[in-house]
Formats: sequence, structure tokens, C-alpha cells
Amino acid sequence: MNSADAPEQPSLTLEVEIERLLPGGVGLAHAQGLTLFVSLAAPGDIVRVQIDRVRGKVAFASTLEVIKPSPVRVEPPCPYFGRCGGCDFQQLNYETQLQAKVEIIRDCFHRIANIAELPEIAIHPSPKQWQYRARANWQFEPQTRHLGYFEAGSHRVCDVEVCAVLVPDLQNTLEDLRAQIRNDSFPGAAKNVEVVAGDEEVSLAPGWAGFETKNVSRRIGDETYHFSADAFFQVNHELIVSLVHEATRNARGTAAMDLYCGVGLFTVPLARCFERVVGVESNPTAARFAQLNLQNAQLESTKIITARVGEWLNGQSLESEAVDFLLLDPPRAGAENSVIKGILARHPRQISYVSCDPATLARDLKKLRAAGYFLDSVAAFDMFPQTHHVETVVRLRSEI
Repeated sequence: MNSADAPEQPSLTLEVEIERLLPGGVGLAHAQGLTLFVSLAAPGDIVRVQIDRVRGKVAFASTLEVIKPSPVRVEPPCPYFGRCGGCDFQQLNYETQLQAKVEIIRDCFHRIANIAELPEIAIHPSPKQWQYRARANWQFEPQTRHLGYFEAGSHRVCDVEVCAVLVPDLQNTLEDLRAQIRNDSFPGAAKNVEVVAGDEEVSLAPGWAGFETKNVSRRIGDETYHFSADAFFQVNHELIVSLVHEATRNARGTAAMDLYCGVGLFTVPLARCFERVVGVESNPTAARFAQLNLQNAQLESTKIITARVGEWLNGQSLESEAVDFLLLDPPRAGAENSVIKGILARHPRQISYVSCDPATLARDLKKLRAAGYFLDSVAAFDMFPQTHHVETVVRLRSEI
């Protein structure tokens, strides 16, 4: 009998207790000599799991049944939970979500950055646990005519009618697009749609189905920022004032740099505190918005450079004046090696690192600390309630 005729082997199922949550949001358990990573779990759960795949002594598993729920487990309100790949913390009460995110940061800093002693990590809760998300990425599958988000671990589109974390303006836009699908007036090609809400309008990129890639604006504290769906802007607008304050607090001096500056979210407040500021951004659309936002704020001492951060840093002369303060807010992948090299060559007196991924942040902190920087403070911001993601601001100062 060849392998094609062999009977399918039943999947291994186990009963385990979830010990704690790990980076990536998975639950940790141990059974039959295996270390198990269990999706959509709560610490203290006793669950029956199915082993999906095994790598050596590590197994990845999904929950089949919650035998005894943890005291911190709650009923997920979203009907798509467990299928949609968006939210993976809806099974946890909010206090446990916040605690888990602090522990994820601690775990990454201990394990990856080799930091034995950490300062206290205060986490800023989101004022809104639902309907907070002012930016989204939607998928459209023309064969099934599904519009929504990718299902967990696949490229199948989960057809979403109501998304509980979207701000009302984006939920209304989602409903309008779904109505066009029903009326057969929706474009036939597969689409990946970026959508963002300003104070009054919504912008889509690419512009299609009657919706435009509009320039929108948002009032954040005392500043007004212009942007579009073509340029990144923070997801949770309710926490931006606190985030900006932490990233720029006590920042004073002559010269500052803002790397991966985007539309100038941090560049504008820095320009009010320093005589000269340079912002560097590789996305031309975002760089144009940064320049516009500075002009509208009547801040003329700041220069926006459209270039890859690493290439620009390492292509500049080091004979220029010292950098008093350097802020970087890289994408999830963290700072490239060339960027860390360029930062260390300039030896800024203070560094403010804003990150949406504790693991890549810890990797980069290890390099900065090895070069003589001291960890001054760590603050966390729950920009992404109902998910394991967390925004972190680390402040460093030179020991040399």
C-alpha cells in the first residue's frame, strides 16, 4: 500500500493547563515531554487541545474545548473570534490583557536583550477597549466576494459584516463597500485596501468603488496633522497625546533627529523644543505630509529628508554638530543594522525608541546597551486592545 492509500492518522489531542502567556500571545503548557504553544488561551485554563504541528520538543496547538475556564477568561463578543486573524485577546478580561502585555515586554527584554533588572513598566490603558481602531487593512476576494480580514494562519478572507474594534466612521465605510458588493458595482480585481479615518472624512488606498484617497486631518492635542491612507498614522487616536508626551518629554537642546518620521507626529513637537530638527522618512507621501504639517505649524527650522534611513545616516558626514536627542519609530521589523550603526556613529546624548514589537525592540536595545547606552525608562501603551500587540517607548541616555 503506497502512502496515498494509507489511512489518515488521527490528530493528537491532549488535556493541558495553561501556565502563562508568551510573546506572540500564545499560551504556554507542558505535556508528554513537549512544550506547547496554545492559541487563544487564557492563563489558568484547563483545555483540550489539538496538536497542529511539532518541531522537535515544541508543539503548536489549537484549543478544541475549554474544560475548566480560567477566572480571567471572558466570553468573546465578536462572532468571528477564533476564525478572523485580527483579535487574539478577546477571551481575556481587560486587566489581564494589560498585565500580559507588560509580561511580554519583560520576557523579551530578559530573554533577548539580556537585561536582568528592569525599571517599572507602567502601561497606559486605552480609553476605549472597543471602537478604537481608526486605521484598518481590508481584503477583498473576488471569487467568494468576501470582504474583511484574513483568517488566522491563512490567506482566506473572513467575510466580516461588523468589526467591533473599528471606529464608527470605518464601520460605516465597511458597510458601504459591502452594499456595493451586493449590488455588483464593486471592482472585480482582488484588492488589498488601506483605510483611515480623520476627524471628518475617510481615506482609502487605492481609491476605488467611488471612494477616494483623500487627504484627511486629525487634531491631536494642540497640533493638527494631515495624512491619507497612503501614509502611516497611529491606529488608536485616543492614546496619541500620551504617547507623544512620553516619547518627547524633557527633550530640549540644539539639535534633534526623528528617524522613520512618517507624517511628522513626533517631528512637530520636537521642532518646538530644538533649534534644528531633521526628520528622515522613506515614504515620499508621508514625507510630503510631514513637510506640510510643519509648514502649517509655522515651524521653519526643521528639514524633512526623503530617503531610506540607513542609507541617509551612513551617507552623511560626521563632522556636523552633536545630536542632543534622537527619536526613532521604525516599522515592526525594527531598525536595520545600518540604522543602528549610523545612530552609534553620531552618539546622541539621549535616544527615544518607539516600537510596536517588543521582540525587535529588545534585539536593538541589546546593541545600543552594548555601545554604552543606559536604559532610563520603559512605558507601554495599549494602542491595540483585544490583541497581543503593544506599543513601547524606551528612553536611553549615554553612559559615556
